[in-house]
Amino acid sequence: MASAAAWEGPTAAELKAAGVEAIPGGVRVKGWVIQSHKGPILNAASLQRFEDELQTTHLPEMVFGESFLSLEHTQTGIKFYFNALDALKAWKKEALPPVEVPAAAKWKFRSKPSDQVILDYDYTFTTPYCGSDAVVLNSGTTQASLDGCSTLYWEDTDDRIDLVALSAKEPILFYDEVILYEDELADNGISFLTVRVRVMPTGWFLLLRFWLRVDGVLMRLRDTRLHCSFGNNDGAKPLVLRECCWREATFASLSAKGYPSDSAAYADPNIIAQRLPIVMQKTQKLKIPN
Repeated sequence: MASAAAWEGPTAAELKAAGVEAIPGGVRVKGWVIQSHKGPILNAASLQRFEDELQTTHLPEMVFGESFLSLEHTQTGIKFYFNALDALKAWKKEALPPVEVPAAAKWKFRSKPSDQVILDYDYTFTTPYCGSDAVVLNSGTTQASLDGCSTLYWEDTDDRIDLVALSAKEPILFYDEVILYEDELADNGISFLTVRVRVMPTGWFLLLRFWLRVDGVLMRLRDTRLHCSFGNNDGAKPLVLRECCWREATFASLSAKGYPSDSAAYADPNIIAQRLPIVMQKTQKLKIPN
């Protein structure tokens, strides 16, 4: 997926030819309203609200709690929504055991100064979050809260997102990347969750990525890809595929295969992704009721 820095934006002629309407923070195209918003890192008061709702004193160093990406299909009311709070709810619910590292005893985590540093929680903030979804009713209200629990029906499918076709050269009508949260693990690695969307004349493609590197210990990649092909009818039921792929490997296992053991070799998850064994992979198709 193209980077934000490389994207210069569409021309007015390209937007007009594709039947796209520019709106604040996004576009309206083929029955979809696609918008993003980038807010600042949460201040102390907002962090307290997150802590209260999540019932934890542990949060990533940088939480962009006001940032989001939203995609809504106006005719069916289907809405996909990506935000930090729902992702952290999923982290709290999964509650993975903490990754053991030699330097753990020296780490200074973001708990309150009076708290004792005890690694009894997943300080990597690994989340199984695949996005929130809902159905927006005609009144403008949602059928269920956007809490990360699916209100739509996804069925397993043998279909696959055609990544080769998506690499074909065509105009990018809208692109954005939104960071939801990030943590440098007390300078012992990196953990972040981002979501990117790209809109083309033929459809839209989204990548939600959680990336973790605990230096010298572990790498973990959890990717969720969504693709919608517009087809020829603006009012038709959209065809949406969702692929979830989780990969993970220890530095020791990679080193045993002859790969570098230096953390500097793994700064870019795009480069290392194919080297990490697949832990889980599934593809689903959105089933839209009549």
